[in-house]
This record gives sequence, C-alpha cells and structure tokens, in this order.
Amino acid sequence: MKVVDLTHESFAERVSDFQQYPNGWEFKGNRPCIVDFHAPWCIYCKRLSPVLDELAVEYDGKIDFYKVDVDQEPLLESAFSIRTIPNLLFAPVEGTPWMKLGTIGKPQLKKMLDDLLAGIHE
Repeated sequence: MKVVDLTHESFAERVSDFQQYPNGWEFKGNRPCIVDFHAPWCIYCKRLSPVLDELAVEYDGKIDFYKVDVDQEPLLESAFSIRTIPNLLFAPVEGTPWMKLGTIGKPQLKKMLDDLLAGIHE
C-alpha cells in the first residue's frame, strides 16, 4: 500500500470525526492507522516521508498510512493542536489514539507500529 493523502473530509470518513477529538473519538477504519501531519517545506518531514513509504509497503494489509498537509488542512491542524511537524497520530482500532513527534528513527518507529498492532501504548 502507498501512503494516502487526506483532506479533512476524507479524514472524517476513513479515520474519525476529528471535531470530536479527543473526547468523542470513534475510529472508523478496519485496521490501525498512522497519520503523518506534515508540510512540503519541512525538511524533517521530507526525511520522514521515504521511511513512511517503506513502512507502508512492509505493513501492507496490517496498518493504513495517511498524510495530512497542515498548510492545506488548517481544520485538522487545529483539531489536533499541531504546533510542530512532523507529528504522527497513531490510531488503534480500539482504544485511544496518541501523538508523537515524528523526528524519530526507523527502528523506533517500527517498534511503535508493532506496539500499535499489539494494542500497546507506552
């Protein structure tokens, strides 16, 4: 699978009604997902992007990978209080999602994805 770009409309369809976050979170996906809040001008986002592309292939059919351009989607940026990018949203099928700054290495990110699949949140 490849990383899919989301708008606020497609986020509400595929992930959750972001306007209810965090109090009324209801996940709409069939499998866990990770959402990368990024901007095209962000150097750290550019470094993370190929890593997410690789992991999307490795975790194909297990985890859905999405991206949100915060410059194009201010409603999502505001709803999740994004102040620093990249910022990653980890959303399990059941339970509460969590955020993590995306300036992490591939081994740590893989561990977090494995934890997401296992339903573990540190």
